[in-house]
Amino acid sequence: LDCIVKPPDVNGESYERYQTEKSNVLASLKYRAKLVADTFNMIPGIKSNKVAGAMYAFPQIDLPKKAKEKAAELGQKADFFYAMNLLETTGICVVPGSGFGQIPGTYHFRTTILPQNEKLELMMKKFKDFHQNFMEQYS
Repeated sequence: LDCIVKPPDVNGESYERYQTEKSNVLASLKYRAKLVADTFNMIPGIKSNKVAGAMYAFPQIDLPKKAKEKAAELGQKADFFYAMNLLETTGICVVPGSGFGQIPGTYHFRTTILPQNEKLELMMKKFKDFHQNFMEQYS
C-alpha cells in the first residue's frame, strides 16, 4: 500500500521496477474489463456497458417468461433465481441486480473482473455455456 500512496522517487533504484509492475497491473485490468464486456455482449440476451473505472461489470439480462414464472413460484426475484442457478451449476457467484434497486421489469447482475486472466477466461466460458443452457431450459 505504501507504494501506491508514496511511489518510489523517479531517481530511486526501484522506480523502473515499480513502473513496470504498475503498467502490467493496469494492462491486465484493461484486458479483463474488455474480455468481460465483449463476452457478455456476444451472448444473446445480455447487454453490458464498457467496464471503466470499476472492478466489476453490471450487465442487463433478458430472462424468458418461464424463468420469471418459476422464480415467482419459488417466491424469488427473477434475477436472484438466475444468479442462484448460475452459482449452483457453475460455482460462479454474481450479485443479483435487485439488491441494487434496479428499475422494475429489468434484470441485471454484478460480477467482478478481478480473477486472474486465465481464471476469468474460464469463468466467462462457463458463464456462456450456462446462459445458453438456462435459456434453452426456460424458453
